Amino acid sequence: MEPVPYRLLPELLHHQRVRSTPIKSEASASAQRLTFEDGSSVFAKFASGSRPGFMRAESEGLAWLGEACDAVVEVLYADDGLLVEPWIDTAEPTAGKARDLGHALARLHRSGAGSFGAPWKGYIGELEMDNTPSEGPWTAWYAERRLLPYLSESRSNGALDASDAALVEKLVDRLDRFAGPEEPPARLHGDLWFGNVHWGADRAWLIDPSAHGGHRETDLANLRLWGGTPFTNEIVTAYEELFPLADGWRERIGIHQLYPLLAHTALFGSSYRRPLMDAVERYVSV
Repeated sequence: MEPVPYRLLPELLHHQRVRSTPIKSEASASAQRLTFEDGSSVFAKFASGSRPGFMRAESEGLAWLGEACDAVVEVLYADDGLLVEPWIDTAEPTAGKARDLGHALARLHRSGAGSFGAPWKGYIGELEMDNTPSEGPWTAWYAERRLLPYLSESRSNGALDASDAALVEKLVDRLDRFAGPEEPPARLHGDLWFGNVHWGADRAWLIDPSAHGGHRETDLANLRLWGGTPFTNEIVTAYEELFPLADGWRERIGIHQLYPLLAHTALFGSSYRRPLMDAVERYVSV
């Protein structure tokens, strides 16, 4: 049987020529496994809601990351409402796959980015993300495009009170003290928590990015969020074999986690206040 022409998928779906199995549904998108007449399957994500450029941001980000990294899941088809990727069966994490992922991340970051930000509209989860390209420096870009916008949203939704916001602002004003040496923009996955590392039979794959140019330590710090990615130490050890980190990177992990933590208080409210404020207080008290 000839390969499936993925560009015809919208038409095949319309005429019910493909069997669909729901996987999950969120406010911004729903995911399905699509199975063709020959028994092969793909993973498909369908945009929902009215967020302009949401699916395009993910597909362009995947393509951009894939130019530099063979661990990025392939885009088989994309339009404004549909993103199609290979179906990859889930397997157990292993130290060997983790080491391969560490090498892949090093190659990805080392490939660089033309600026901080990206030339497409950004999202992290369902939140808009300001990707306006910037020459930096990183601390100014990180404060203006990542921290302060989500701090404002977290105040508006009641997740943080005035005293919380004052502490965050105090840390933002002191970012230069904790940021470490300046580095050129790296090509980032941008949302690299453990749920966006898909462990397949032969390797770990990077999925669901919020791709942009940023500081490479951000991706590595996010691997440790929410309980941590399996074999994180093996990932980082292998990473440093190809692209050593600047001294003191462990002390900066909390600085790089501020952005996803603030995104969570902006999205989900006060249930994420404590992890955020714990991170902020560690640095403000120094």
